Amino acid sequence: MDMTHHQLERYLHKHIPLSAAMQVSVQNMTTKSLTLQAPLAPNINHQETVFGGSASTLAILSAWSLLHTRLAGEGIASRLVIQRNEIAYLKPMTGDFTATAALADENDWARFLKMLRRKGKARIRVAAVLYSGQLLAGKFSGEYVALYDEQ
Repeated sequence: MDMTHHQLERYLHKHIPLSAAMQVSVQNMTTKSLTLQAPLAPNINHQETVFGGSASTLAILSAWSLLHTRLAGEGIASRLVIQRNEIAYLKPMTGDFTATAALADENDWARFLKMLRRKGKARIRVAAVLYSGQLLAGKFSGEYVALYDEQ
């Protein structure tokens, strides 16, 4: 099942209410990358820049969404959770911002699927870059765990 931008956005807003409060929208989706966008206004801090927690959340959501849509595309129902992450804030974000996620290594996908199907559990690393306008503002790395959902 291939998911559309609108379906993913609705799913995020319904199942992860913070994404609705942040006004997260799906900007771009391909099989290899996924970009989410959020406006400055609901994510602003006392310095009139993007709140670090919002930036981190958008990166986590973009990586999670990439895996969620790819697993759905494979027809695999799973529970997907983040296990650990690291983020570097490189520049203040003074406007609307995006997070674009891609697998840390595309070659990991086949191994990830094989392990998930065989063992019912698999881990994979996802990277994301944060931009505010044309400015590279942050780098994210996260490890996600998928648990095969037999429902």
